[in-house]
Amino acid sequence: MPDTTQNTSAARAPHEPTQTSATQVEAASLKAATSETTPLIIAVDGPSGAGKSTLGRRLASELKLLYLDTGAMYRAVALAVLRAELDPHDAASVALVAQTARIELAGDPQALQVRLDGEDVSNSLRTEEIAQIASVISTNSDVRREMVRRQREMASAATRGVVLDGRDIGTVVFPDAPVKFFLTATPEQRAARRFTESSDAAEYEAVLRDIQERDARDSTRDDSPLAIADDAIVIDSTEETIDEVLARMLETVEERSK
Repeated sequence: MPDTTQNTSAARAPHEPTQTSATQVEAASLKAATSETTPLIIAVDGPSGAGKSTLGRRLASELKLLYLDTGAMYRAVALAVLRAELDPHDAASVALVAQTARIELAGDPQALQVRLDGEDVSNSLRTEEIAQIASVISTNSDVRREMVRRQREMASAATRGVVLDGRDIGTVVFPDAPVKFFLTATPEQRAARRFTESSDAAEYEAVLRDIQERDARDSTRDDSPLAIADDAIVIDSTEETIDEVLARMLETVEERSK
């Protein structure tokens, strides 16, 4: 069972996906079992639709580590803002919501529950409306500081280690993380994935425009912009399957945990 009480897909058809070997998983898992004083921190950053959540979950499951979906935390705040009928651009009011909302991430990485003030809201966070609000409030410096504080607090409770995915994990939240990944793909490929996954996406072109707008917002915001850490392993998943990318990540974890 994963060490957690808290708290897509890169696809390609041309050939069969590379399967992660049991030996490789076992070796990486053994390396990940660090002491209580030196838990392994794995940062997984990248833009929207790059496969961070899918790969973060699988990596945490394979290595039996705590998994924190930091994007889900921002979406939970976005839902709280929506329910309070607040303007997402009202910085002070949104910051207050972020500071007072009770957000919990619970369960297995592959079946992660997001709880807002005690309510399981996991199924309410994947709409385009919530994604849009989350993208806006994530530019709020006070919101980001509060989320970073909570992420560090949650991670500190993990004795074996933690996998966190987001946009500023390796640059801001845990700049000293020993293992950092930056996942990316072309905007067109990421839009195609998001279009396939979303239940309320009107058309591919609209999703592509949204992806491009989010990329611009994330990379140009003043506070914690989306950026590649100097020591991050960059993986372009445009032409790779989830299994292929996971195999590369496990190999990197094994190498850097020696």
